[in-house]
Amino acid sequence: MEDEFDQAANRASRLGLSEIDNMNRRELLRLMSMAGTVLAAPRAADLDWERLNDVAGRTGRLGPATVEQYAALNRHLWNAYAASTSKAAAFPAVRNQLGVLVSGLQRSNGPAMHQRLCGLAADLFQLAGEILFDCNQYTEAAHCYTLAATASKEADAYDLWACAMTRHAFIGVYERQFDKAAPMLELAAGLARRGSSSLSTRYWVNAVHAQALAGLGDLDACKRALDAAEEVHQLRGDIHNGGWLRFDGSRLAEERGTCYVELGRADLAEDVLLNALNQNLSARRRGSVLTDLAMVGVLRRDPIQLVMYGDAALDTARQTRSGVIGRKLQGLQRHLGPFLGDSHVGYLDAQITSLTGAAAH
Repeated sequence: MEDEFDQAANRASRLGLSEIDNMNRRELLRLMSMAGTVLAAPRAADLDWERLNDVAGRTGRLGPATVEQYAALNRHLWNAYAASTSKAAAFPAVRNQLGVLVSGLQRSNGPAMHQRLCGLAADLFQLAGEILFDCNQYTEAAHCYTLAATASKEADAYDLWACAMTRHAFIGVYERQFDKAAPMLELAAGLARRGSSSLSTRYWVNAVHAQALAGLGDLDACKRALDAAEEVHQLRGDIHNGGWLRFDGSRLAEERGTCYVELGRADLAEDVLLNALNQNLSARRRGSVLTDLAMVGVLRRDPIQLVMYGDAALDTARQTRSGVIGRKLQGLQRHLGPFLGDSHVGYLDAQITSLTGAAAH
């Protein structure tokens, strides 16, 4: 089964984002509609399971071994997503697996199995949302995160639920709607407190909340949130699952640097970002740090630093086709106006426009 999904991902990696979108978007929207209908049904405890199970006995019910296969495939898809340079390559396989899970939810499987399937669906809707977010498809990503939150609630999985809410709020951070993101993150923090104290969920919420607070211009509150996130290093054992929860504190240097750039504090940001750049970063994370260092050049009014790191970020964006890096470069571009008398900055400006398809000023 995994070979089939690997082949689908490999085919997708040879296609452009628009082609992947045309092949899969309509089917994903159909699955979202179906999942929303299933999850809006009466809670499992309210159903007549004796009657439904009699029907299920004639139509076929999912066994524990099958559901464990689904869980293993979910983990495989998260690993494939993390390892892929182009995140969109995983999209067809994820969409196919979502179809399997939504089909399972439509069956009558008893309350325990229903909750298990809800948890798996919540897991994979978060992955679908991550891919769509990376492709700048924010509306569809938000819908995925909403369905993930609904399914997590049905599964009584508070950490899973908190992560879905945090990812949803992150869209607001990227769209610079910080006043809308902050309350959602406070709700996510409340859910995380009801989750497992051995997991890193609450610390990840703090890290994202720090970015929202930076956008709101609150340096002191931002620092407090970052310091609270740093406490993740006190945890021991398996603090995350490598899938819907991947936070281990290793990204805190770059996230702290992003916050300080947002706050206009080049003096605080530069050393933190340079230290982050020396870590073993994925291509997408490296592109994000490079863009932040280019913004430090803007804050310092240093066109040489601006162009050096901006060009490097552009190369990474071309390599990964990441919408996240592209969006950050557009944010950088909005600050280039005072430097356009420099031919090198002018060329960088033109290249960002060529990459992202629209001028930012």
